[in-house]
Amino acid sequence: MGETETTEIPEQESADRDEPASEPVVRGVITTDEPRDPRTYWYVIHTYSGYENKVKDNLLRRIESMNMKDKIFQVLVPTEEELEFKDGKKKTVQKKIYPGYVFVEMIMTEDSWYVVRNTSGVTGFVSPGAKPVPLPADEVKRIKQLMGMEAPTRVKVDLKVGQPVRVIHGPFQDFHGVVDEVAPDREKVRVLISIFGRETPVELDFGQVERLS
Repeated sequence: MGETETTEIPEQESADRDEPASEPVVRGVITTDEPRDPRTYWYVIHTYSGYENKVKDNLLRRIESMNMKDKIFQVLVPTEEELEFKDGKKKTVQKKIYPGYVFVEMIMTEDSWYVVRNTSGVTGFVSPGAKPVPLPADEVKRIKQLMGMEAPTRVKVDLKVGQPVRVIHGPFQDFHGVVDEVAPDREKVRVLISIFGRETPVELDFGQVERLS
């Protein structure tokens, strides 16, 4: 993503102490419904991995309490859906696309910079130098596509070739076998099962098998 700027913060009294604990009304969603000031761009700020949503919430509260909604419009932690299959169970999770980074749509002024940069958990703007650099338009478009409905859901499965498994659903329930092939795009796994003394390849859904220790 580039280097994080290390510009020293002017010694000013922090506004964090006066922030209300009420829920913010600004939402971190990419939209194109309202016309934006031509000075509006997307910027990237850096935080510690795992603190992205906390930083987003902190910044949203500051935007509300410091009346900066006319300068800072959206705060976003880009995520994409991922299907996880574990021990025959399937669940959908939201996975962060850029761990450690938060995206902010804003007009860059001295005041808006101060509000963002002095938000608890923000370590700096991502930039090759001291001055924050906007995110390129093509990168913004790519993130929108990743978060849109047209983006394919990623599949994560804890099955590997050679791994022993047990069939837990279907006509081969309780048969044991060994994974021969994993096809995440089709959510299928081919398992070699011993049937009448012969190893027979059987194609099953991810949800039909569980790993054996």
